[in-house]
Amino acid sequence: MADQLDLNLLRVFDALLQDGSVTAAAERLHLSIPATSRALGRLRRAMDDPILVRAGRGMTPTPFALRTAPRVRSLLDEAAALISADRELSVADLRRTFAIRINDGVAITLIKAVVEAVAAVAPGVVLRFVAEGAESSEALRSGAIDLDIGVTDDLGPDLRSAPLYRERLIGVVRTDVPLPQRPTLAQLCRYPHVSASRRGRARGPLDDMLESAGLRRHVAAVVPTSVIAMHLVASSDYIGLVPARLVELYGETLGVRAVPIPGGLPEVEVAMCWHARLDADPAQRWLRSTIQAALA
Repeated sequence: MADQLDLNLLRVFDALLQDGSVTAAAERLHLSIPATSRALGRLRRAMDDPILVRAGRGMTPTPFALRTAPRVRSLLDEAAALISADRELSVADLRRTFAIRINDGVAITLIKAVVEAVAAVAPGVVLRFVAEGAESSEALRSGAIDLDIGVTDDLGPDLRSAPLYRERLIGVVRTDVPLPQRPTLAQLCRYPHVSASRRGRARGPLDDMLESAGLRRHVAAVVPTSVIAMHLVASSDYIGLVPARLVELYGETLGVRAVPIPGGLPEVEVAMCWHARLDADPAQRWLRSTIQAALA
């Protein structure tokens, strides 16, 4: 019965779904294992579903539990915002896990700064970074993620965003590839290219530029992330297009160098997005300002 559920049970449900283990959930919630096991029993009766079932040596959530988890996460966020709305936030005492969706090209250039900034003042906060897959904003609406960091598309009226920095794509080649420091478009087309696209696209802004100049490049490989593209470039004669920050930070280590694109490619804005219900949540507001300050 739904009236058997209370906020504490929903917290147990959320922890069980995050950890997939009674023992781990008990540790997260600072409860005894028997108490957490009893709470799971109450959840099963109230929801009329096993919630977690045995799968080999571990446990796996049922389809019902997976469908329900984002809604429970959203309810818990709203409850936390309601309770803390008029209270001053004690960052040092904050115990909370934030799920942040981010692509690897952005992640590898900002995670270290953000993690260090958060850990310095809020040791009880856990940042759980989630790789990009589907870019649906439903994950923000459902509460499956707290923040989405990347290049934003058109946002609905219930979503908010704040810019972090502007990024541009540049060419990159292995340091010993005999390509001039400032190549022409025609010289860029003499080498095979690798495209980094999580959607599997071989075509990008460079192709439009080449087409207008009557040129065409050969994309020999399409990989899902900029980091993989950098490693492929480092071990081949391919040319890649990756974020400039990525080359600045790791180009020398990987043995690759930047190659400017004649005329330059359009810059993109990297921003963070969140759902409107978390606008006034003190903990989320603190996290957003911390991320902005860490990248300033």
